Amino acid sequence: MATATVRETSGRTWWQRASASRLPVALMLAGALAAAGCAKSAPRAESRTTAPPAGATSDDRSATTLADGQQVFRFDTFGDEQFWTDTLHLNQVIEQALDPTTALKAGLKVDADVLPPGILQKVDLKSPATTVALLKMNAIVGVKAEVDAGNHITRLGITCALCHSTVDNSVMPGIGHRRDGWPNRDLNVGAIIALSPAVPADQKAIYSSWGPGMYDPRFNIDGKSTPLVLPPAYGLADVKNETYTAEGPISYWNAYVAVTQMHGHGNFSDPRLGIDIRQTPDRVGPKLPALRAYQHSILAPPPPVGSFDRALADRGHVVFDGNCASCHVGTSGTDNNTGKLHRPAETGMNGDYAARTANKAYRTTPLRALWQHPPYFHDGSAKTLAAVVGHYNRVRELHLTEQQQQDLVEYLKEQ
Repeated sequence: MATATVRETSGRTWWQRASASRLPVALMLAGALAAAGCAKSAPRAESRTTAPPAGATSDDRSATTLADGQQVFRFDTFGDEQFWTDTLHLNQVIEQALDPTTALKAGLKVDADVLPPGILQKVDLKSPATTVALLKMNAIVGVKAEVDAGNHITRLGITCALCHSTVDNSVMPGIGHRRDGWPNRDLNVGAIIALSPAVPADQKAIYSSWGPGMYDPRFNIDGKSTPLVLPPAYGLADVKNETYTAEGPISYWNAYVAVTQMHGHGNFSDPRLGIDIRQTPDRVGPKLPALRAYQHSILAPPPPVGSFDRALADRGHVVFDGNCASCHVGTSGTDNNTGKLHRPAETGMNGDYAARTANKAYRTTPLRALWQHPPYFHDGSAKTLAAVVGHYNRVRELHLTEQQQQDLVEYLKEQ
């Protein structure tokens, strides 16, 4: 039996009303609500992940635990099918109207490793029946479905991998080998939610306004909308508080998202947010250690060969150490490991999201494969690394020359 109490807010959304008897709900999964700025060079993830991660005293890195964690990350819905099937009725939407071509345009990804050889040349990519067939063979990344003998989707759920995995496009755009931990910046979460017949027209407009790669993990809690860039879930091993506003370590955020956003069947409590959700059986809590261990084992991808100028990057390292390293410190690349937080005004960040969180401030974000995941900052307001550097040069009055800024950009590309 489930019990859930959530702080009452004015102007509750349809989602809050629809789930008041069970849980608050929405979409995104795991990891840090991250952004990039003028930042610290951290050692490569290969060296960081060998030591016990900060914030977790006993990660079990055995092959069995990592395999279990990978299974959870890729395939575990935590029992969230009830919401996605019975409340949102997305099983009906997919079965009746979502063909593979449209699904790929919405940012959904297909795992090529489970496809029979030559299957894409034999099927109709404009038919929803093909999407159902892909779900039946468990080929759509982050989406789990039960399909009966009549090819009807009877249950539908989502997993961590939906937002925090992508593919390498080795077969075609959107179809390839999995890349766990890479943020799916093509995924239009809001547009997918808006497909539900249960969503009122006024709310569809809000969800549709978020755009690809954006999601608001608190919209269903307080009814406000300040969507964030979907963050990477790699390179987390030395980071103490993985959330962008540092509410807690990775298992805190995994539980928050699994229970309050995915609508999984488990427990989450945080008096600071007025949330206390308890359910029996708990299908989330027992899986958090293995999930954390797997996420801590995912290395940040190195920059592609030839993607940055080595000579300029070496000069940029000097610029970085003189202007950015006081916040992006040590092997973690963040002063938050010692408890430091920054008010939005300190770094010129929009403070609307921070105001909705427990700490009302942002942590310093570690650098993790910046070449791989533009746009930057929590709200995606910096489209390029040059824009990131330019922002801090203005706000922090660094007085960097154009050449120094270019050098710093090349250094950031290396991280």
